[in-house]
Amino acid sequence: MKSILNYFKQPLLKIPLLAGLATGILCFVYFLGLYALGIPALGNIRVLDYGIHIIVMVGAVWYYRKYIGHGRLHLWEGLTIGYVINTVAALITGWLIYFFVTQVDPGVFAEYIANSKKLLLEGKKQITDQFGPETFAEQWRKASTMEPSVLLPDELTKKTALAVIPVLIISLIFRKQDYSVMQ
Repeated sequence: MKSILNYFKQPLLKIPLLAGLATGILCFVYFLGLYALGIPALGNIRVLDYGIHIIVMVGAVWYYRKYIGHGRLHLWEGLTIGYVINTVAALITGWLIYFFVTQVDPGVFAEYIANSKKLLLEGKKQITDQFGPETFAEQWRKASTMEPSVLLPDELTKKTALAVIPVLIISLIFRKQDYSVMQ
């Protein structure tokens, strides 16, 4: 057990795990802010919380390069830091939102379902023209039978898809290696 704990004390994991935890909490605070302002907290506006992810990733990669790598950072280190932060933050945010909609205010999830159905109805003609009425009927059934448990995998999937390009760009920008062995 001690060897496992020592594994997580390595800076390459410890820094992004802590940064991911902080990011997840900040994203949940953003969710609560939307909720307090009366904006649909599970709507499309919530995607803007990904800016928090990017800011924290930049800060963590910069910190790692400056204080741990002493001015050096390999591409794989930047990628690891970015993806660990992103994954931990998405899991924390997803769980906190899940607990909020199941324990505090289930009305938020009911509003999310209503908005999803409204969007489906607005795009019904386009969906049925392109994919057929069966596809629309299946999407309607999925929207009608959604449970709050869908929030966690949905959060993780969306944030993982959004992370690919920013993590790569951040890692490439901060990358600096020692090329003295090649001389």
